[in-house]
Amino acid sequence: MASTSIRAALAADPDVGAGNVLHKLIEHGADLSGPGIAFDVAVDGFPAWQGLTLGELRERAAARAAWLHAYGITRRDPVAIYVTSSADCFLNWMGLVWLGAIPALMNPNIPGDIAAQYIGKLRATALITDAAHIERLAGQDVGIPVLDAADTGTGDPALAPAPFKLHADDPIAITHSSGTTRMPTAVVHSHASLFHATRKIRLSGPRAQGTERILSALPAPHAAGIMTINHALSNRSELLFLSRQDDGGAVLDAIEQWKPTGVFGFAVTWSELARFDLEQHDMDSVALWFNTGDCAHEPHIRNLVNVGSRNVVTRQAGSSAGAAVKRVKGSSFVDGLGSTEMGHSAFHITHRPDTERYGRCVGVPHVFADVALLDTETGEEVPVGQVGHFGLKSPTLAPGYWNDHVNTYRNRLNGYYLTGDLMFRDEEGYYYHVDRAVDSVDLGGGNWLYTAMSEEQILRAVPDVRDCTIVSVKTDTGVVSDVLLSLHESADPDADHTEAVRAALTPAAAATLRKVVVFPDENIVTGPTGKVRKFLMRQRHLAEMANA
Repeated sequence: MASTSIRAALAADPDVGAGNVLHKLIEHGADLSGPGIAFDVAVDGFPAWQGLTLGELRERAAARAAWLHAYGITRRDPVAIYVTSSADCFLNWMGLVWLGAIPALMNPNIPGDIAAQYIGKLRATALITDAAHIERLAGQDVGIPVLDAADTGTGDPALAPAPFKLHADDPIAITHSSGTTRMPTAVVHSHASLFHATRKIRLSGPRAQGTERILSALPAPHAAGIMTINHALSNRSELLFLSRQDDGGAVLDAIEQWKPTGVFGFAVTWSELARFDLEQHDMDSVALWFNTGDCAHEPHIRNLVNVGSRNVVTRQAGSSAGAAVKRVKGSSFVDGLGSTEMGHSAFHITHRPDTERYGRCVGVPHVFADVALLDTETGEEVPVGQVGHFGLKSPTLAPGYWNDHVNTYRNRLNGYYLTGDLMFRDEEGYYYHVDRAVDSVDLGGGNWLYTAMSEEQILRAVPDVRDCTIVSVKTDTGVVSDVLLSLHESADPDADHTEAVRAALTPAAAATLRKVVVFPDENIVTGPTGKVRKFLMRQRHLAEMANA
């Protein structure tokens, strides 16, 4: 069956959801020799970088379902997955969902002691892990059976039971929104919630340019990872899912080797790619960059949209030949502010070489998103131009936190989920992100230091700066701020950027500036998300200050 017919069938099938796309594709007649998923590691005898077909993907998921079923895993069993590779993450996720179990996907960077505590909070019945993470857990008692990911793929696919029939409200994954900075918060995703956006905006029209061949640099054990898998499968797109996201050089190598038409990632990915002169690399295949999580900074976006190429429809003046498709230099960047709990970005905006709406503009809401900017003291919406707390009502929202009703309800106000983001909207209905609420600093007198917006202003004003982080602390005399800079390779590391940084900030923020510190690249803390990276950089700087 043609991919357009498959997509239409999936969109019209009310039983399709995040947990059964694989099975529904086959039920609706998708070609078993068509695209499944490619991984950057060898798995089950398949070499790295070689795409599994749809049929082979189903077989490898069935092998894990059979093995786990024989072991005794059954419906509603929470099972933690703490592994290194995207292959082990997704194939075990598919095997567990096949059985109606509840996979809890864990960030592979979580320290062993925190991981053990988190697994205990999950009340998991088993842990699937690998050799690297067994070593990380050394000395920790997780209190449940530990299953080796190297074994789960050895089951006989023919012995897999019939796939569990999922209901819209059934949990199909637990992911988390942190892990390297604090105890993770376990976020539950349902069969319907994590597929709603795919059904409404990915399958409702033609397949978007740039999604024919997708390279994912998103973290696999994240809600965005599951959505990307289902997005690619549903659209019958080729997909290569990387296992690491914090190495810009590895992402760049993958682009040149695999030649994707679209690259999906978090804001930290684009910051890492800004280390390189992309004009010196083969980027021509890329028509689309897709961002979620933190919204991206303007200089990082411009670095990307000026390379690659895309199709445009042209019509010559006076020509009777009609429209023609022409390939032109320059790509598109789709920015989508999102979080684990939101299930999908609520806003969308597309940047190209000729667009100018920046300043941390995240665009306009998707059709399924009921958005409000709230005053948390009154619960009322704030006026146009005023900063408020972003509240969201959406079918994509996670149902809550696993085993944690306190946090599930703490973040609700007037029926809205409070994401923890601070934003304002303009007269035209565009929304702008200024900061995370926990990172903003009240300077008194109605003035605030918004760290994310300040970082944007510095990046725009000081060309030598590739990335930056602001560390603010309250002292007996008021708030003081240090700005941590990561410079482009061509910049002079000994140059004094203090006055340029000061001039980029608002007067109130500039008044708090104490010093500007250049962080050499070898000292930059990497992580799967921008928030994690910036948190760790701040912690390192504060520790150095305390020891000075």
